[in-house]
Amino acid sequence: MRFPKKLDHKLQKRLNSNAMRSLKPQNNLVDFSSNDYLGMARNEQVFDKTHQYLRDNNMQLNGATGSRLLSGNHDMYEELETYLCDFHNAESALVFNSGYDANVGFFSSVLQRGDIILYDEFIHASIRDGLKMSDAKGYKFKHNDLENLKELLTRHAELVSAPEQEIYIVTESIFSMDGDAPNLIKILELGKKYGAHLVVDEAHAVGLFGDKGRGIVQDLGIEEAIFARIITFGKAIGSHGAAILGSSLLKEYLVNFSRSLIYTTGLSPHAVATIKMVYTLINNNQTTIESLKNKITYFRRRIQELNMGKIFIESNSAIHCCVIHGNERVKQGAAQLQQRGFDVKPILSPTVPEGQERLRFCLHSYNSEKEIDEVLETLRIFVTSY
Repeated sequence: MRFPKKLDHKLQKRLNSNAMRSLKPQNNLVDFSSNDYLGMARNEQVFDKTHQYLRDNNMQLNGATGSRLLSGNHDMYEELETYLCDFHNAESALVFNSGYDANVGFFSSVLQRGDIILYDEFIHASIRDGLKMSDAKGYKFKHNDLENLKELLTRHAELVSAPEQEIYIVTESIFSMDGDAPNLIKILELGKKYGAHLVVDEAHAVGLFGDKGRGIVQDLGIEEAIFARIITFGKAIGSHGAAILGSSLLKEYLVNFSRSLIYTTGLSPHAVATIKMVYTLINNNQTTIESLKNKITYFRRRIQELNMGKIFIESNSAIHCCVIHGNERVKQGAAQLQQRGFDVKPILSPTVPEGQERLRFCLHSYNSEKEIDEVLETLRIFVTSY
């Protein structure tokens, strides 16, 4: 069968730029790449408690059997959403199948024709896809640049004339490719001044920041002023799925208009129960979160001691990125680290802007100080060899 020429041309272009992606099997290398920051994906206690929880609740279904609006809204959903509201101090919570589904479903349905959406230039691809599917006009502001955001707010607030037109600002509390954070207090102040709604993606903050890992928004005490929070369960929670936290009216709206919720089979009872068991565990035991924080502190100190601070992006999160220009060079760096037994992935352009290619180190509660020492020493040897 003939393969379309335009598609083949795009593949060849990706190949020629040394940016070709492929699926690879899991490996047994020391984990410095996964999003399982707290080790919950491999936690035997969570596994056992989930199984027992399902049996205790006589929930012996392998699948949801349908979309949540048909036959798939099993009891585990209501229990989890009630728990999330209490844990995250939210009026409502609506669980989606993934962070991608949540962002696409939210932005494609909430933003209306005539609305303005101002977004940080480094927001996640799932948010960008949701914006493309909406009828609103989107404008990016420079990464974490409050002055640029203020300029855009001033300019577009003057253009919003009809009472039903709205302005939205969207950012992340921890950025997935840099590991840095915006000044949410200042952004919220700007939003209030210009009548804009603030939306915050907390994918990489929940489970690490705030009391018991509740996230940066709650740590700052501004949750009631945020229009919507997106939290995901595929990072520190070690599971799958996501939730949008907001008002009861927002939940009602999304149930009626969010296509990524309406037209897909729901999560299985086991998947939903696993999320609740992880939340219960971290709510009752802070040891794992503290261990992760200690590893982050140690990693940051060793970077400075090895005189590599200038090539790392400043971060207090579990994500630390060493900028190494060029797809070929950053892939060589990753290969050298992997040969020494460390699973560190290269982040290539066009995933990040050309010239901003980097090695991305994800830290975990289960990484040892010895592993951190060895991976950074291997990196130091590589960067000084050029």
